[in-house]
Amino acid sequence: MEELYKAIEEKIKASGYPRKISGEEVYDDICDQIDGKENGSYVLLSKFDDDVIFEYHITIMDSEFNLGILTMRTSEGVFEANFDE
Repeated sequence: MEELYKAIEEKIKASGYPRKISGEEVYDDICDQIDGKENGSYVLLSKFDDDVIFEYHITIMDSEFNLGILTMRTSEGVFEANFDE
């Protein structure tokens, strides 16, 4: 799992996101957001910090999910990480 967390962090940092980020916290937030949802595509919002909104574009399948795009809206600007690239 550590490799997955690190990959999430690297993708977010590559988008120019200027704040400290934990791949584990992002992954856990996604899992909390999708818990109990049926298969399909979703746009989910999460208030990650006081002034940061994370917008997840996620496809949920039977036993897994795919995070396509993560948009982070902050007071510093808007940053987008495309996890499909």
